[in-house]
Amino acid sequence: MLPPTSIIADIIAQDPVGMKQLHAARSLGLPDWCIAAGFVRNRVWDHLHGIVPPRPPADIDVIYFDAGDTSKAPEARHEARLAELMPGLPWQVRNQARMHVPKGLPPHRNTADSMTYWLETVTGIGVRLERDDSLTVIAPLGVEDLLGLVCRPTAFGRTRRGEYDARIAAKHWRTLWPRVRFLD
Repeated sequence: MLPPTSIIADIIAQDPVGMKQLHAARSLGLPDWCIAAGFVRNRVWDHLHGIVPPRPPADIDVIYFDAGDTSKAPEARHEARLAELMPGLPWQVRNQARMHVPKGLPPHRNTADSMTYWLETVTGIGVRLERDDSLTVIAPLGVEDLLGLVCRPTAFGRTRRGEYDARIAAKHWRTLWPRVRFLD
């Protein structure tokens, strides 16, 4: 039996559209990067629900960690470059070295650390395309909930329960993936 992270990597690797997006993101040469959130969650849940091909995500969250430049300007440049490489897609690039500020948190240590401050465990998972074209899964909160069709708040999400509940409702996850169990 494959390890859980290999199952996720295999699901992503089978999606030619997702792989093209990973190639585009890799070409930016960002430090400590991955494509995370709905890119992974939606593809895995679509796969587990038998939805083929996977539905396109509302956005493509490219995240990275560069403490040397925490301004927003590089993010806009990276989004523009991705739009040139793959036009018409909802690219969103964010340096996790600055994302602690709006949340009123201490600085994050790296990309994986920043993901522990997202609202749901199933969103805090990313995939990086390595130079040898292998996939690395970044999952600081584990992958069991994602593969087990379970959605629950992170420790941080429990401190922001109103935001968590509003997000679940706004994204219509209960309708999109009826087999998912929502736990506290």
